[in-house]
Order: sequence, then structure tokens, then C-alpha cells
Amino acid sequence: MTEEIGVQASSGNVFADLSLDNADELLVKVELAHRISSIITTQRMTQSEAAEVLGIDQPKISALINGKLIGFSTARLFRFLNALGRDVEIVVKPKSHAQAQTRVVTS
Repeated sequence: MTEEIGVQASSGNVFADLSLDNADELLVKVELAHRISSIITTQRMTQSEAAEVLGIDQPKISALINGKLIGFSTARLFRFLNALGRDVEIVVKPKSHAQAQTRVVTS
């Protein structure tokens, strides 16, 4: 006897799919943290070096890289990107889809 498993298409936001509060904010924070981690990796910085540049301690860098984002606001993550030599641009425009979207665009 085989049991059929239901499949549901993702909304594009795993946090919304899990019905978590502040799903859009969580997704933005994860995407910003991923970008920060990528920059640190690309620049071949140690966690200690990254901590010095960002003005935090090494365990917080470890938490950030491992996706433990409690205590990191989006504003703080924006400041980290600035400290890593990146400009952050926020664009507000009319919706182009039936549903509002929050996303981070990286280049």
C-alpha cells in the first residue's frame, strides 16, 4: 500500500509558507545575511577580521554566517554591508503583481 504525499508550490518565501510572523522581514534578513556572508567569503576574511571591520565580536559573525539572526535588525545588516564597502539602495514602487512582494536585489 502506497500513501500519496501532497505537494504544495512555494510562495517564494519559506517563512510565509510556514505561516511565521513577519515572514517578509525574516526573508529580507536572511537574504542580507547571505550577502554579507558571501562578501566575507569572497574577500577571504577570517571571522575575526570580519568582526573587526563590522565592529562586533567573532561569535556574532559566526551566528550571522550560520543564519542565527536574532539580535540583528535589518538596519544593522545594512550598516554591515556599508562597512563592507557596499551601498544599500531601497526602492519603493507601485506593485507590478496582484500580491505585494518584498525582496532583496543584489548585484
